[in-house]
Amino acid sequence: MSDSEWFFIVNVGKIMICGGGSELSLRKWAKLFLKTLLVGAIGAVIVGLGLQLFNGAIEFTGTADLLLYPLILLGYGALVSVYSQMGFFAYLTLNYMGIGIFKRRTWQYIQIGLSVLALFELMFFRTFVGGNESLGHDLTLGIGILIVAIVVAYFKAKSTNASAWIPTIFFMIAVTTVEIIGVLSIGERNATLFIIIPLLICNAYQILTLHKVTQDEKKS
Repeated sequence: MSDSEWFFIVNVGKIMICGGGSELSLRKWAKLFLKTLLVGAIGAVIVGLGLQLFNGAIEFTGTADLLLYPLILLGYGALVSVYSQMGFFAYLTLNYMGIGIFKRRTWQYIQIGLSVLALFELMFFRTFVGGNESLGHDLTLGIGILIVAIVVAYFKAKSTNASAWIPTIFFMIAVTTVEIIGVLSIGERNATLFIIIPLLICNAYQILTLHKVTQDEKKS
C-alpha cells in the first residue's frame, strides 16, 4: 500500500489506514505519536546545541542556564513534533480527498505541480514579491528541502514500492513548505534552522515509519 492510498478513520478504538485493508489501533498510533515526539525532542536538542556551539547566539550566565537550556530545547522539539504530526494528519486527509475526487494519474500530476509551486514559492516569492534580500538563503533552504525530499522518497520507495515516490516528495516539499511559512516570517536564521531541521526530521520519520507500523499491526 503506497502513501497515496492512506487515509484515516477513527472508529471505536481503531484508526483505520484504508486502501489496503490495514488497521492501526489507537495504541499503535499513540506509540507512533510518542516516538515522533521523542525524535523531535532529540532532534531539537542536537540542532540547538550545534547552533550554540558554532554561533554562540545565547550567553549563559551560570550553571543553571547550562542545565536549563537542554530542557528548553526538549520542550521546543516536542512542540515542533506535535506541529509536524498535525501536518501529517492533514496530509493523510488531503490524499484521501484527492484520491476520491481525481483519477490516480491526475492526482499524481497535481501533487507534482503543487510540489514545484511550493518550491518556487519558497525560493523566490519573498524576494521578488516581498522585496526581501534573502534570495541566497531561500535558494539554499529550497535546495536543501528538495535534497531531503528525494533522499526520503528513495528510501520510502525502496521499503515499499515505486508508487511511493510522488506522494512522499509531495509531503516532504509541499506540506513542509506550508508548515514553515510562519517560521520564515521570523527572519532570524538560527531560529529558522532550529525549527525547520527538527520539523524535517519528524516529517521524514513519520512517512518512513507508517507503513511499518501498519504492517506490524496487521501481523499481530
